[in-house]
Amino acid sequence: MRTIVGSSIVLLLLLTACGGDDEASPEVQFIFQAGNYVRSSPAIGSDGTIYVGSDDQYLYALNPDGTLQWRYQTGGWVSTSPALGADATIYIGTYYLQEHYLYALNSDGTLKWRYPTEMGVHSSAAVGTDSTIYFGCNDDYLYALNPDGTLKWRYQTEGDIGSSPALGTDGTIYVGSGDGFLYAVNPDGSLKWRYEIGGTMWSSPAIASDGTVYIGSLDHYVYALNPDGTLKWRYQTGNIVQSSPSVGSDGTVYIGSHDYYLHALNPDGTLKWRYLTGEYIFSSPALGSDGTIYFGSWDHYIYALNSDGTLKWRYMTDGHVNSCPTLGPDGTLYVGSTDSCLYAVRASGTLANTPWPKYRHDLSNTGRFGGGF
Repeated sequence: MRTIVGSSIVLLLLLTACGGDDEASPEVQFIFQAGNYVRSSPAIGSDGTIYVGSDDQYLYALNPDGTLQWRYQTGGWVSTSPALGADATIYIGTYYLQEHYLYALNSDGTLKWRYPTEMGVHSSAAVGTDSTIYFGCNDDYLYALNPDGTLKWRYQTEGDIGSSPALGTDGTIYVGSGDGFLYAVNPDGSLKWRYEIGGTMWSSPAIASDGTVYIGSLDHYVYALNPDGTLKWRYQTGNIVQSSPSVGSDGTVYIGSHDYYLHALNPDGTLKWRYLTGEYIFSSPALGSDGTIYFGSWDHYIYALNSDGTLKWRYMTDGHVNSCPTLGPDGTLYVGSTDSCLYAVRASGTLANTPWPKYRHDLSNTGRFGGGF
């Protein structure tokens, strides 16, 4: 049985607005109807609350059964993914016309503070062990904010930053820029190193146990860099790479491409297998504890693959699936679609305990190696 819930009585009338069952589909727990695209990737709080943004300018907080707990109206699109602090503060970026902020919200949905930027925030925030908040902006800066919303420092690149920062165990901040460089910035805001890549990076870095940094690029390649900023290897796909990588327990790197394939790469950069979908793959995979790989595609499907790259199931939505899946502790998979819905479907496991099992690393979306609250 599928339940569709919404943020108002009017939305409850839209019973056919979202996707339907496909053969071999999983059990659907609920479908939540927002007012516009859901490109944001959900975060899950310690109490089970699900946080997700929408292009209808709202951040939503949902109960585990899919009912609305609260929503907060911003003045811009919320396609970035919420990040949760140790004190349950929710951080989210917005963009639209003149509305450019990084918001900090209390767990009850009230405003804690907001920090203005000069251009839109497409980069999702990362949260350090000291509660410093890091995010990129289209004004070319990487920002570091104190927990009270004041500026700690900012580092200027030579291109807009749509990539979301990843934090290493030593506090190094890794982020891609529109200037074609992957940056490694020290916790004090000074440059550690930068590596010139052949194209703009909308992909966000993932970090392996040995400190290897993985990222995709619009030059059609997936890059693996050593912790000192030297090239380890690069792998050529058939088109641009905007998906962000995930890393399995055996070091396998999973990443999508506009060549319609999800690629599984061995730790040495050779191809392990690839799975063909019907369209572009923006969505970044989430890895299940039983070895299942979950991701979405522009062909409107949410996919679940076995560890050998064969199809386990797929579920059809009524829009592109740009959102990156999140696997809850109760085995529910959450993923958004441009049909304005957040889908909650039954998975066969929980989030895998691997170096980097999903976009933004953990259920709190801290973007930090070893992170999560």
